[in-house]
Amino acid sequence: MSALTITIIQTDLVWQNKKANLDLLEQKINSIKGYKEVVVLPEMFSTGFSMQPEIFAETMDGETVTWMKRIAAEKKIILTGSIIIQEGANFYNRLIWMLPNGQFGQYDKRHLFAYAGEDKHYTAGNKRLIASVKGWKINLQICYDIRFPVWARQATTKQSNNEDGLYDLLLYVANWPQKRSHAWSTLLQARAIENQCFVVGVNRVGTDGNGIVHNGDSLVINPLGETLYHKAEVEDVHTITIQKLDVQEVRNQFPFWKDADEFFIK
Repeated sequence: MSALTITIIQTDLVWQNKKANLDLLEQKINSIKGYKEVVVLPEMFSTGFSMQPEIFAETMDGETVTWMKRIAAEKKIILTGSIIIQEGANFYNRLIWMLPNGQFGQYDKRHLFAYAGEDKHYTAGNKRLIASVKGWKINLQICYDIRFPVWARQATTKQSNNEDGLYDLLLYVANWPQKRSHAWSTLLQARAIENQCFVVGVNRVGTDGNGIVHNGDSLVINPLGETLYHKAEVEDVHTITIQKLDVQEVRNQFPFWKDADEFFIK
């Protein structure tokens, strides 16, 4: 059973300044010591959680996607995080899963944060992205999605041959505010327990241009809901290796997924 090495970059972001953020993140990626496979950046890592997509959106051949391709190729890593993308008249909070060979997957945030007006500026996605690497299946989601467990739920036994199947890792990138940090950590833990998978949540730190404070609280949680890594308040670049065998052992010992309700996501 394979191991997967993940590097979390918990960082402050320069408000709506792409060049400054890309330069900062490149320095942090260059600072990673030792072996690295998947490097995870926060939600809207090039701008912060901006409600001005008309100004800051890019196309898929724009500056930030081009930067991701270059970094992934040079460092021979998978690089992921979300950015603001425009397609036609629509704007998306889009997570990019960039491979070293320049191929990529994409996921458009399904649940838009109406409390901050995200639903008024962005278009919601309607399809999950389950990435595959080294035999791992990874469900990629964004911030507010964490409050909606059906969107993250494992397929039932009868559905296990569909394109999603049973995934091994649930990954969230976020700009989650400090004032709701308890909900963040509790929901991440719940998603791990109910789906019997690893969960990685990568959040930013610092105060954004709207005066909202972010505490980080990036976490890695195992399939039993136990915390393997947690960092709050400060910037951090942390690499951790997780074992797929741990997922299989938990599911074999506690095969709760076999009793799950059958459902379909449209």
